[in-house]
Amino acid sequence: LEKSLEEQSMCYLFYDIVTSHECSLHLVSALPVRLTLKGLQETKQGQCKTNPSAFSTAASSCMVNLSDPEGYIDSSDDPPLPDGALLHCTYTVTVYTGYGVELQVKSVNLSEGEQLSIRGVDERGALMVLANHTLLVEGQVIRSPTNSLSVYYRSAPEGSMGIFQLHYQIFRLSCSLPKRPHFGEVSVLDLLPGGTARFHCHMGYHLQGETKLTCLNASLPVWSGKEPSCRALCGGTVKNATVGRVLSPSPHHGPNATLDRSCSWSLEAPKDQRLHLHLERLALGPTDRLVLWSGLDAGSVVLFDSGRGGQIPFEGVISEGPAVRIQFITDQPNHNTGFNIRYEAFERGHCYEPYLQNGNFTTSDPLYSVGAVVQFTCDPGHSLEQGPPVIECISARDPYWNDTEPLCKAQCGGDLTGPGGVILSPNWPEWYGEGEDCSWRIHVGEDKRVLLDVQLLNISDSDMLTITDGDEVTTHILGRYIGGSNPFKLSSTTPDLTVTFHSDPAGLVFGKGEGFIINYMEVSRNDSCPDLPEIQNGWKTTSHVALVRGSRITYQCDPGYDLVGRETLTCQLDLSWSSQPPFCEKIMYCSDPGHVEHSTRSLSDPKLLVGTTIQYSCNPSFILQGGATITCYGREPGTPVWTSRLPHCVCEYLTDSFRFAEATAGSPLDGGNIALAIFILVLLLSVLLGGAYVYVTRCRYHSNLRLPLIYPHPYRQITVETEFDNPLYETGGDTREYEVSI
Repeated sequence: LEKSLEEQSMCYLFYDIVTSHECSLHLVSALPVRLTLKGLQETKQGQCKTNPSAFSTAASSCMVNLSDPEGYIDSSDDPPLPDGALLHCTYTVTVYTGYGVELQVKSVNLSEGEQLSIRGVDERGALMVLANHTLLVEGQVIRSPTNSLSVYYRSAPEGSMGIFQLHYQIFRLSCSLPKRPHFGEVSVLDLLPGGTARFHCHMGYHLQGETKLTCLNASLPVWSGKEPSCRALCGGTVKNATVGRVLSPSPHHGPNATLDRSCSWSLEAPKDQRLHLHLERLALGPTDRLVLWSGLDAGSVVLFDSGRGGQIPFEGVISEGPAVRIQFITDQPNHNTGFNIRYEAFERGHCYEPYLQNGNFTTSDPLYSVGAVVQFTCDPGHSLEQGPPVIECISARDPYWNDTEPLCKAQCGGDLTGPGGVILSPNWPEWYGEGEDCSWRIHVGEDKRVLLDVQLLNISDSDMLTITDGDEVTTHILGRYIGGSNPFKLSSTTPDLTVTFHSDPAGLVFGKGEGFIINYMEVSRNDSCPDLPEIQNGWKTTSHVALVRGSRITYQCDPGYDLVGRETLTCQLDLSWSSQPPFCEKIMYCSDPGHVEHSTRSLSDPKLLVGTTIQYSCNPSFILQGGATITCYGREPGTPVWTSRLPHCVCEYLTDSFRFAEATAGSPLDGGNIALAIFILVLLLSVLLGGAYVYVTRCRYHSNLRLPLIYPHPYRQITVETEFDNPLYETGGDTREYEVSI
């Protein structure tokens, strides 16, 4: 900036953003700054217009760094400002790696023009605003995404200061829930650092990548590697084949898209057993070909050849011997075409073990001998198709099932009632088809609402999922979704909710997606937080009869128990509680009894658990009065206490003087010897005066004698029960126990 003497003008200075009409300045300073400009020269960005009022303003900035696991950010801690001064403060809380910062608004009362914002840092170190003063309400909880959080405050231009108090504490950060591989599952033992996630694939698919990932500790915990995928391979050999699945190869992407044009599989069952091949799915392209041979050599009998035409044996085929060979030829594999073949080995004289994808069955004979009956049921979200619910093993000469197994298919729409269920994309877990138009209508109790838990949403950008609130008369769209999305939840405002799905009839531009999984459940009206349970060995109190936003639940424990967790929970704006309910833990330790002056002590257990002993020993020139050892004693009910009072250490000179005086005073006198009596009295007085002199000169500043309240104990030494509450150290009379809250 260059000075000009033509006119005078003033510009405001702010800590992070400074404006005066069209001027923009940036200044970082740890000290109050006053800047007076006599005009501003025109720059390339434009001209800074002068301020007619022409005044100067001082700006004070402060930086406060906090690292304790818990504390407060309080505006009352800042010193008062001079009139007309501006204040800009940044409070930064940084905690250990692997922990985050949870901030709760205790109070906030700002005037117009003041700013208060809460900021976090993402895993890349970029600053992000988590909340600002326009949205902050008492009881609100904000959590940082990493181990750092900052609060920025700026006073109003007039210099007035509002009031705010924020309480912060640490919490454990965790890894995000790992993505479930398509055609596979993931089981997570723990999302915290050190926790593991294990992956496995459905039958017929092979895991590509690590089977186990570990959550690593970082500013934002991350998994040790990328989630694996599940792929169907092109060909292979299976020895001792008992049960399994052969699938058309998963298509490649990019430059490897033309691979796997010819694949061959060899299956060999155990000796003296045969194989049953069940064609679960067969959707071949015009140039695709699938051939099944009963044997491994070239002259084997053909069980099925799609190139010859004819009816497709969906009931399956049975090999003549223990081996089967499968060959698949295609121009280019894709998701729309291919096959699924399930195989089962079985002994002669028995039927093969039936199978129901997306369902279960029960049987009267686990060996599947002649006369065995099997009954089928489908998983939630599916219904039985293309087969009976019950089949029987017949024909003693060559046993076989009297009918084929049915299919369990995910339905395209329907009317859903009841307390809960699941909605699946059509044909799940396979790819949904083109031109699907599905509508699921959910209705729950009139005084209830519908909660949707969208666990998976991965559809094409040309397909659409729509969620609508209300019945046919009054409807309101809650959301429209295309493409993919992270898991999320939605709630209706009425007992009715509709989910509709439309897929592109062509499906050529963007392809097709994986599908979706949506759980729904009946819940209470969504204008209040759910009630929280009582806790054992304690009780709870509520601030409001209805648990509306802002209401609080406070937990307390019975005498003899400590509260573990947050004492007060607040119903937040999103109708969730600010933290999990606490619990009451039995107190198994004594409070620290404190130190004895002029002594040292040794502890058998620094945690002061029940059974701990403390032994006191006096310093040189001091004598112990009282028991040298005290023990932490557990009792029911009540908290543990010490078995006796603390001892005292008394100056030995003062003690010896008094003993000598007592001995002298107790000596018998001869009534006729007055001179001797006078001598003894003078001697006694001399001893007393001498003892007092020694006490003043040597023991005055080491005495354990003191008036009450002169040397108060720290708060950590205050105990609920006094020493007289101890059943091993009682003085009689009425003994009572009080619960003290500080």
